[in-house]
Amino acid sequence: MRHTISVLVENKFGVLTRVAGLFSGRGYNIDSLNVAPTHDNTASRMSIVTHGDEATVEQIIKQLNKLPDVLKVQDFREGEYVDRELVLVKVAVNAKSRAEVMQITDIFRAKIVDVQPQSLTIEITGNESKVEKFIDLMKPFGVVDLTRTGKAAMPRK
Repeated sequence: MRHTISVLVENKFGVLTRVAGLFSGRGYNIDSLNVAPTHDNTASRMSIVTHGDEATVEQIIKQLNKLPDVLKVQDFREGEYVDRELVLVKVAVNAKSRAEVMQITDIFRAKIVDVQPQSLTIEITGNESKVEKFIDLMKPFGVVDLTRTGKAAMPRK
């Protein structure tokens, strides 16, 4: 089962290394990791997506809470949080396919951020299902390159 964990940490050197080390040292995988300062520049929020059953995630949370510089840990449940991901995808185009790719981009409220003779680079933000659907629709045209930020998540309350 996939879990999104929010970890509020002190914005200090080495904190990311300790958190990542906790996961690797215990054989847990991180599907995505997003870290950035909050409105308080002494704290950063880490959004971590991982796989595991309830017992595994409970163990991860206990271990995270024991780390120095960790201020708060939350395991988000469905509906308790808002999440977004940013993806840049470079799609191969020709004179025939360019208009169709642009039309799909417009439907998804994505933005074309670079235009080249043989490709378009598109920026799309949204939840995981929106992003995945867009990428699936771009595959027949030819995805040349792709980069993802990972999920950024915030509690609703």
